[in-house]
Amino acid sequence: MIPELGVCYYPEHWDEAMWAEDAARMVETGITWVRIAEFAWSRLEPVPGHFTFEWLDKAIGILAGHGLKVVMCTPTATPPRWMIDRYPDMLAVDGAGQPRTFGSRRHYCFSHLGYRAESVRIAQALGERYGRDPRIHAWQIDNEYGCHDTVISYSDHAKTAFQGWCAQRYGDIKTLNTAWGNVFWSIEYTDFDQIALPHLTVTQPNPAHELAFRRFSSDQVTAYNRAQAQALRHATDAPLIHNYMGRILEFDHFDVGADLDIASWDSYPIGFLSDRLDASEAHKAKYLQQGDPDMQAFHHDLYRSVGKGRWWVMEQQPGPVNWAPYNPAPLEGMVRLWTWEAIAHGAEVVSYFRWRQAPFAQEQMHAGLLTPQNIPAPGMTEAAQVAREIAQIGAITQKKADAALVFDYASDWSWTTLPQGADFTYFRLVLEAYKAMRRAGLTVDILPVTARSFDGYDVVLAPGLAQIPDSLTQTDSKVVLGPRTGTVTEELRIPTSDTSPLPQFSESLPPDHKRSVQDAGHVVHWQETWDVADSDQTIISDDAGKAVLFESDGQFRLAAWPDETLWDTILGQLIAAKPTGDLRVRTTQDHIFVINYTNEDQSYEGHKIKGCDLAIFKDGSRIL
Repeated sequence: MIPELGVCYYPEHWDEAMWAEDAARMVETGITWVRIAEFAWSRLEPVPGHFTFEWLDKAIGILAGHGLKVVMCTPTATPPRWMIDRYPDMLAVDGAGQPRTFGSRRHYCFSHLGYRAESVRIAQALGERYGRDPRIHAWQIDNEYGCHDTVISYSDHAKTAFQGWCAQRYGDIKTLNTAWGNVFWSIEYTDFDQIALPHLTVTQPNPAHELAFRRFSSDQVTAYNRAQAQALRHATDAPLIHNYMGRILEFDHFDVGADLDIASWDSYPIGFLSDRLDASEAHKAKYLQQGDPDMQAFHHDLYRSVGKGRWWVMEQQPGPVNWAPYNPAPLEGMVRLWTWEAIAHGAEVVSYFRWRQAPFAQEQMHAGLLTPQNIPAPGMTEAAQVAREIAQIGAITQKKADAALVFDYASDWSWTTLPQGADFTYFRLVLEAYKAMRRAGLTVDILPVTARSFDGYDVVLAPGLAQIPDSLTQTDSKVVLGPRTGTVTEELRIPTSDTSPLPQFSESLPPDHKRSVQDAGHVVHWQETWDVADSDQTIISDDAGKAVLFESDGQFRLAAWPDETLWDTILGQLIAAKPTGDLRVRTTQDHIFVINYTNEDQSYEGHKIKGCDLAIFKDGSRIL
């Protein structure tokens, strides 16, 4: 596969006289894909039932006429004002019971069937006009599901839909009462219509009720996406895509991805560093203008799995953004580095957001490849450099990784509902495991809990997995379970079967508390006490003699949350690690990519890798 570059473009934002020059400059830069129309509903249908496609026809003609491949979007993330007049109750409702009002974006509740039907209608209208148009090479459905905390809604429509979901899942109310343990605080129901949404209660609502509502909310996203996907399937053979976000866990991306052909995501390394990463202030300062060296790679590997091997970056940060608490500019070379890193992890297309910086509205401080005055921004120079380098390097072929990490959205819902510690987050636990694998020099596949097989890996890490699938206990790979793995059922109950191995008890630890482990690091955040049988083998213990890592029945149990040093020790005990220090290494079928996120020169096997730069090797020789 030869990777390609793209850009996000908004012809409705610019005078029509600019379109042809823009298209020509895109091609000159080395761009081959252009995404359009995802926020254009008010221009496509200014009044109900009256479509004004003529401007879009002209824009497509100009872009495609210059050789660009068009990604057409459904504009359903931004319903126009007349839609609110038609359905004033379509707005999502927050946890405090207040509706999310009109005036920005993503102002809809996934459970509102009227708005779902309107979304299908606009998708059908676009599909009828452009579905067989050979200039349209792919379709994006909606935009950034879950962004701005928009998955969970406490609207009346969500309540009615949730009651129906519960009736379908449990069959009768007695079964639900038993599954949720409603006898505990006398919360038993006699009818599904009595079930309210789990918010505004005096103290925590029943955790099983809350978890069920999280499952339901995820299913609503899947159903909403599926409705548009089905409408477009009848109209086009072009691939269907959604652009996911970073660290959005409120819905199951694997479920949504089952109805699509390609997964994409929107990569904002510096923005995510400041507002989505659990890390020390020293770490954030070190990577202030580069982004965390593993955050992007984690999502690349995750969405490669969601997309069943096919994935893109739909929006790549090209300069300072506007939405993070603080918005520094990338260091020189970072836009190029981020692009190549995505390609190393298998991206078919890396698309920059956006072509030209808007001089108006909410994102006017968000940089593009061009300034508002039409002057090339630094990101444009680096994008053009990548395009030339792609022509030099040629095709990149992925291969099965050395190691695997199991990722499960439902496990996050379980621990978000019952964290048993103020700072226990599933995402941080899993990301720290991933970081450790990368520091060990491993190339990583991220797999869903539903993967048919976990065979063929040097090691498989499954931290925080709420339930353990049979396929994970029947593999030839070296599996590390825990902490918290297999400790609750799907209804958030502690298993009572004698066949379910469980710790005697678990402790959550405050942030400033660390427990030493054999001069090899520390336990932080979480520790479990297990009754380690004589037949088991303790591999690592803490200084008090408590097992931290032990082998039982052919599998390894991690009974604590390790700090960075302890993670490195654990992997060093289990595999032949090749630590890479501050460098990150990604191995494909024919290439080795070595990436340096630091601002200082690093060494890799005798080769100097400059700060904010990378090297590519093939057949033992450096080719970039």
